[in-house]
Amino acid sequence: MSMSDADRETLMLAMLPDVPFDGWTRHALLTAAAKHGIAAADAAAAFPRGPADMAVSFSRWADRQMLARLGHLDIGTMRTHEKVAAAVMARFEALALHREAVRRALRVLAQPLNAPLAARLIYETVDAIWYAVGDESVDFSFYTKRGLLGGLLAVTSLYWLEDRSANFAETRGFLERRLGEIGALPRWRESVASRLDMLPNPFRLGRALRGR
Repeated sequence: MSMSDADRETLMLAMLPDVPFDGWTRHALLTAAAKHGIAAADAAAAFPRGPADMAVSFSRWADRQMLARLGHLDIGTMRTHEKVAAAVMARFEALALHREAVRRALRVLAQPLNAPLAARLIYETVDAIWYAVGDESVDFSFYTKRGLLGGLLAVTSLYWLEDRSANFAETRGFLERRLGEIGALPRWRESVASRLDMLPNPFRLGRALRGR
């Protein structure tokens, strides 16, 4: 049986109560499948790469939850760094009941073979955040913004996993301080961009040669 994305997500969510004990494993998958009357073979086929595919489904679900929560907030009058902070915190709030599942997913993604996948999932999250807060950059800053936020999201996620403060107040403070530090970087980005403009552009040169 071919499983739809919605059915796959339902199965992944059904795993969550067992993941803190069993991890993102075949045992947790089959337990969830049994609850929904899904054949073991069909459940396994839904996640052909096993725990890695389960982590993908979990991360993308969290991204959708983040965007849904952000859509309920009035961010129109916020400054950019405040919008970004609201988006990141919305993701953490969506995952608040599943911190151990997040920890287990990070262990899966930390495996060397899964490094490219981990990088892709972080990119998907930060790309969704920047578009959600209205960023339309397409130049040098497009990449720097995503790179900086990707690193910040990774570090803040680790901080959040250990945060026991009410409503994750300490995580919010940590995040806002780091965003404040990044906010001082536009002048650095402009400096780097101007220096790059002084270098030969291989793509422009290539077009010029082809035009001859």
